[in-house]
Amino acid sequence: MNLLDLFFPRRCPVCDEPVKPWNALICKECAQIPAYIEPPFCMKCGKHLNREEKEYCSDCAAHTHLFDRGRALFAYKSISSSIARFKYAGRQEYAAFYATCMANRLGVFIRECSAQALIPVPLHKSRLRHRGYNQAEALARELSALTGIPVMADWIVRVEKTAPMKDLSAQERQNNLKRAFKIRRNDVKLSTVIIIDDIYTTGSTMDAMSRELKKAGVKRIYFLSLAIGKGA
Repeated sequence: MNLLDLFFPRRCPVCDEPVKPWNALICKECAQIPAYIEPPFCMKCGKHLNREEKEYCSDCAAHTHLFDRGRALFAYKSISSSIARFKYAGRQEYAAFYATCMANRLGVFIRECSAQALIPVPLHKSRLRHRGYNQAEALARELSALTGIPVMADWIVRVEKTAPMKDLSAQERQNNLKRAFKIRRNDVKLSTVIIIDDIYTTGSTMDAMSRELKKAGVKRIYFLSLAIGKGA
């Protein structure tokens, strides 16, 4: 154990206590708590489905999304407190656990995407100043270290400070994000990317980003999210 670990021990992403054993990413007794998304799941957004015969959740069956396909790691309810600390309480260290699980559980999907870059969902500059970091970028950088796919964190920016999404309806989310994103660097040309985010709900954020990415010439757009709700 080095001095940094002694004075600032890694926190467990589930219980938030110093992790046991000290060099692990999660406490042994906490490892079974997060619920992973298992088949059957929506072939478009990755939400867990109640029936195997269904291909799409009710949302994806009723709406045309601009992204190609996405996958999520955890069922939202099982990991919501952890993600809240990751976003709002400075627990950037959780990203190492999340990314390791992503690489292990969703590695086949990641490889099949053949992406040229990981694109974290950007924060507005005022929110970034207040929070001190972008949780999606922290996750993307850990995942990049494991997969070798480079992170393009400054290619697309959030130019509108949107209202918090958790309190909005699906239509309000779409309206909230209509002009939220803008491509910042026209000197970079990519054809296939993976968007990285913490939570997928209705797909409004993914669609808003995908609209701008397509304008920049991106042909195939996938996403990975830490957590997702249930699909009917």
